[in-house]
Amino acid sequence: QVQLAESGGASVQSGGSLRLSCVVSGYMRNRYNVMSWFRQAPGEEREGVAALDSDGRTTYAESVKGRFTISRDSAKNTLNLQMSGLKPEDTAMYYCAAGEYVADRFLASEYNYWGQGTQVTVSA
Repeated sequence: QVQLAESGGASVQSGGSLRLSCVVSGYMRNRYNVMSWFRQAPGEEREGVAALDSDGRTTYAESVKGRFTISRDSAKNTLNLQMSGLKPEDTAMYYCAAGEYVADRFLASEYNYWGQGTQVTVSA
């Protein structure tokens, strides 16, 4: 069983930066797995933002490429999302997700484990 707990959300001005963290407890049986960040704005579908495979491969949504960086701190069992150049359209609840058999990294239904989310609000 895996448990995920996000933190780091806040209200910032456009152009600002934030670092989200997701503490991971437990282990996935499949040694090959994917951990990702999703976000969901009110009235919108949950969308994938960034994914990190257990072999180090990263995938980013076009809307965040060059501004967001996903990384893992194995010593602290955390998944991080460094966000810079924030825009009002980045405003959303951000979720950490983990999956063991993920074919489409930005398809929410492929993930087995989810955190409760952390709110990011970017004002103009």
